[in-house]
Amino acid sequence: MSEAVRLAELDLLRGIAILLMIIFHTVFDLAFYYGWPLDYLDGFWYYEGKASAVLFMLVSGISNIFSHQPVRRGLIVFGTGLFITVITYLYSPAVYIRFGILHLLGVGMLATPFLNQRSALPLILAGLSILAVGNSFSQITSTTAFLVPFGIKPPGFTSLDYYPLLPWLGIILFGMAIGKLLYPDKQSLCPSAANHPPVRWLSWLGRRSLFIYLMHQPVILAILYIINPK
Repeated sequence: MSEAVRLAELDLLRGIAILLMIIFHTVFDLAFYYGWPLDYLDGFWYYEGKASAVLFMLVSGISNIFSHQPVRRGLIVFGTGLFITVITYLYSPAVYIRFGILHLLGVGMLATPFLNQRSALPLILAGLSILAVGNSFSQITSTTAFLVPFGIKPPGFTSLDYYPLLPWLGIILFGMAIGKLLYPDKQSLCPSAANHPPVRWLSWLGRRSLFIYLMHQPVILAILYIINPK
């Protein structure tokens, strides 16, 4: 399957994840920068944001089984994550992104040549193990920041975006397992879906997910400033 071939349903799911992400970050900006009484650390908005991230991980895992150049894609995505690290450090050193969702997705892509040799069951079992270990690691603290990518944080650690390998790589493995079960022939399950206007619009977002990820926060902040300058 060529890298240029797209599955309509995966672009649709990416588009939904993008839309959820934009909504969550708008809520975050209104609360963090403008003092609106919106709780993004708990309740509905917290889970809305997590739903966006988990959907990105699952779709990334499914997409990994189709990729002919996962290492190249992984380097691009992980490199973009490092770029975000530098930008957020310059903007806000106290809460900069050390290992966010782009770092996680990039590592998942880089590991695809090894993981793609496994069938669905080993991937599911490995995913469950990673989730269990990651849950244990979340209770551990360390004096070094070098273990942050693995879910072990220094005391008082904060970050604008944090998705460590343990446990979140497990979700990517679940996505790969889903891909192997649903796409044994690597063919779209609903090729006619792209003909519907709402699907076309969401799929358009999904095909540009990395670019939108990079640009959406400056655009949101600019719009909010125009509407309500501080």
